[in-house]
Amino acid sequence: MKKLVDLTGRRALVTGGSRGVGAATARLLAQAGADVAISYRSRDDEARVTLEQLREHGGDCLAVRGDLTESSAVDALFDELGARWGGLDIVVGNHGIWPPEDVALADMSDDRWSTTLRVTLDSIFRLCRRAAQHLNDDGRLVLVASTAAQRGEAFHGDYAASKGAMVSLVKGLCVELAPRGITVNAVAPGWIDTEMAHPAFESGRREAIARSIPIGRIATADDIAGPIVFLCSTLARHVTGEILNVNGGAVLVG
Repeated sequence: MKKLVDLTGRRALVTGGSRGVGAATARLLAQAGADVAISYRSRDDEARVTLEQLREHGGDCLAVRGDLTESSAVDALFDELGARWGGLDIVVGNHGIWPPEDVALADMSDDRWSTTLRVTLDSIFRLCRRAAQHLNDDGRLVLVASTAAQRGEAFHGDYAASKGAMVSLVKGLCVELAPRGITVNAVAPGWIDTEMAHPAFESGRREAIARSIPIGRIATADDIAGPIVFLCSTLARHVTGEILNVNGGAVLVG
């Protein structure tokens, strides 16, 4: 029986792919038949484990270490994949940071603001620039945004601004790449049970956060990976410029 989502022969890059949502997405892409490359900044052991999991599905898989806040690292990543595969069909931009400390905008330092935007937005711009050059016709570009992009996030204005700009980037880039059949979309998660969010779950806040979500639970990384892979598939070939909310209804409540 033919798979509902069959990505056999498609070549995919997932940034921030050694753990969390990135690793879950890479595994699901490989399970669907894609060849998968993950990029990561520093977690060698976790990248090695993820790579072993990808190879269980029989495709051509690799892990590339590099700090994507550096233009040279982004260039080196695409050069390596170009030499190996000749082109890409799927790019998932998943890397970024969420500083856990609550800081009012009135008290926010220049360093915190610039660091968040450099890691979460500027590096995504460089990724998208090279993706636009290297994606094959009928390719897929999916970015991981956030509900914070749509409703803001008090005491995390730097993060919300970076994700809001990402949403605007999707809206413009989808029109630029549409003549080549390339779709550009984003998913907008709410709370996810990953390492990045764990500081926010301390002191009993985890239960309170779960109660604040209409569906009554915090998402897993796999909950986010599924919609990403949908957007990478032919099932979503007529979807572009969209922000797919994956937050259990949290964006609809105060």
